[in-house]
Amino acid sequence: MVISARSMSRRYGSADLPFVALAPTSLDIEPGEYVAIVGASGSGKSTLMNLLGLLDRPSSGRLRFEGKETTALGPDALAQIRNRRIGFIFQQYHLLPRMTALGNVELPLVYARETLRNRRRRAEAALDSVGLSAKLGSLPASLSGGEQQRVAIARALAMDPVLLLADEPTGALDSRSGADVLALIEGVNRRGRAVVIVTHDARIAARAPRIISMRDGAIASDERRSEQGLMFA
Repeated sequence: MVISARSMSRRYGSADLPFVALAPTSLDIEPGEYVAIVGASGSGKSTLMNLLGLLDRPSSGRLRFEGKETTALGPDALAQIRNRRIGFIFQQYHLLPRMTALGNVELPLVYARETLRNRRRRAEAALDSVGLSAKLGSLPASLSGGEQQRVAIARALAMDPVLLLADEPTGALDSRSGADVLALIEGVNRRGRAVVIVTHDARIAARAPRIISMRDGAIASDERRSEQGLMFA
């Protein structure tokens, strides 16, 4: 199991005036699964993604990542899991403007203390996998939005993560570039990585075999597609 959450919740504010961003939630994500989390703004989908990606801590409950209990881990241990086992793709590409495409993709490998030779090899391979072998030396400003997002995908894949989290990855793109990015993400899933994509777009969510719908900080439905149609978890 990649993710196993039990009664995981997230609250903000004080004990007297709490705001429940995520009600107690339990779910599992298996290796190689492709899951879409869909919901309106404020539904709790981004809160859930931040918890699954170990970017935030639950206020209560348990979260296991690859069988390891994470709720008691310190910041350094959580950062190591994020760096080595989770890839992130965001709507805003978060590329460093003064670094080339190759340099941006090398960043997680630098943090992992890979040798120069290894990080160069792996970064070049990741860029090749998204069709950007000819853009290794290009700065982000010289790339289109779709190309910048592909660099971000290559960066997310450079460490060969077990889980890829994508938060509105096509939100800043035109329809053609968005379709290309979705095809790349789906290709990552076909190669065996678990993918969780967060979106408000029902058409994008409909491409996933499993759809989790969020409403008012809780899971409203959890549907899995079979050959015959939809099944409810």
